[in-house]
Amino acid sequence: MEQKKNEYLVREPVGMLMRKYAVPCIISLLVAALYNIVDQIFIANATYLGSYGNAANTVVYPLTVVALAIAVMIGDGCCAFVSISLGANRKEDAHRSVGSAIVLCVAASILLSVIYLIFSDGIVGAFGGRVNEETFRLSKEYFFYITLGIPFYMFGQAMNPIIRSDGSPKFAMASTLAGAVANIILDPIFIFVFKWGMMGAAVATVIGQVITAVLAVWYLTRMKAVSLHRESFGLFPKLARRYLALGMTSFLSQISLVAAMMAINNMIRHYGALDPIFGQAEFAQIPMAVVGIVMKFFQIVISVSVGLAAGCIPVVGYNVGANRKDRVKHLFTLLLTCEAIVGAVAFIIVEFFPGQLIGVFGAANESTYYTEFAIKAFRTYLCMVVLATVNKGTFIYLQSVGKALASTMISLIREVVFGVGFALLLPRFFGLDGVLYSMPVSDVLTFIIAAVVIRKTYQELSE
Repeated sequence: MEQKKNEYLVREPVGMLMRKYAVPCIISLLVAALYNIVDQIFIANATYLGSYGNAANTVVYPLTVVALAIAVMIGDGCCAFVSISLGANRKEDAHRSVGSAIVLCVAASILLSVIYLIFSDGIVGAFGGRVNEETFRLSKEYFFYITLGIPFYMFGQAMNPIIRSDGSPKFAMASTLAGAVANIILDPIFIFVFKWGMMGAAVATVIGQVITAVLAVWYLTRMKAVSLHRESFGLFPKLARRYLALGMTSFLSQISLVAAMMAINNMIRHYGALDPIFGQAEFAQIPMAVVGIVMKFFQIVISVSVGLAAGCIPVVGYNVGANRKDRVKHLFTLLLTCEAIVGAVAFIIVEFFPGQLIGVFGAANESTYYTEFAIKAFRTYLCMVVLATVNKGTFIYLQSVGKALASTMISLIREVVFGVGFALLLPRFFGLDGVLYSMPVSDVLTFIIAAVVIRKTYQELSE
């Protein structure tokens, strides 16, 4: 009976299925991204925080991405594995993998929180928090309260794709949306009314994350295609290795962002100090605040890109299990087309409307140097965003068809070899501008590799 509940995945038109699964997934990821972005918007427009608060937010952001990386490795991997298992009618593998993912997520989130709390000073400093004293103080304050919410954040993010794999993408979307709405409502109250500053922004975020986690628990007791039992809950190492391998690309795509941001933040701190403008103490935090804002916009774009691809995982996985290569190939074509369109829209926005974008993040309260550097950063850093979205879609699609090794290797090259490598190398020749060049150079070189893999994948699906 469980397998029949998802048989529509091999019957309904793939375009219709893509809309059904991808749209809620996109909204879920956008809402998740908005947690930090909303914090930064309100922080930027609070005159008593301003660019110092923005810089502090930029410092802490990659540390939340570490938690997200672990969560999506567990959740996306389990989602792909469950979908393939249901398509092949392996019901026991499906329910045990979900139970194992729950146990693993809870244990990992508690361990990460403990590490963050014990080594907070060193961690904040390693991610550029010591650019000046005020930024370091605000970074530590924000980081402490965000860390308290990490177990709830990781649980909600890990369960979201698992809920989608159970055939409930709308509930997955609604649970994330409920938490984000709470955050949006509480942020201005805590920051502007109560004057709680960075603590207020963090507490609002944590409350939203708790709401999402509670709703996920509620759903897990009422799953449809997968029935959880007491014997479902265990680590089951053999199963865990298989679904974690499928989630490795999702992990690398996130954790490499952390490595890149660590490199970028430290390059900004080093080469900013050599800049005639940003070397001055009162302007030292501006490059870090601005690059953080540009990355937040890029996170919105990538949320759409990843949502399109991740939303396809249950559909692709089920059809792979059912040996329907024709439908898998058709969906790949639709995905690549949509990814290119998303990138093109983002390109138009960053190239023609950067001033309006930076205005949302408190530019009116800052110096002209803030606005000028921000416009340059948007136009340079994201000039190859079309290739970035196509690359991202390709990585995740390969993951969903079970090509974990190929997906992992390409993602590793893009995010670690190119992403971190060029972030460290180019500033040595171009100073602060080198930080901005690192992104487009990485995306161009990655696309050359991705194009070869895309062609080979089409050939295999045509056999």
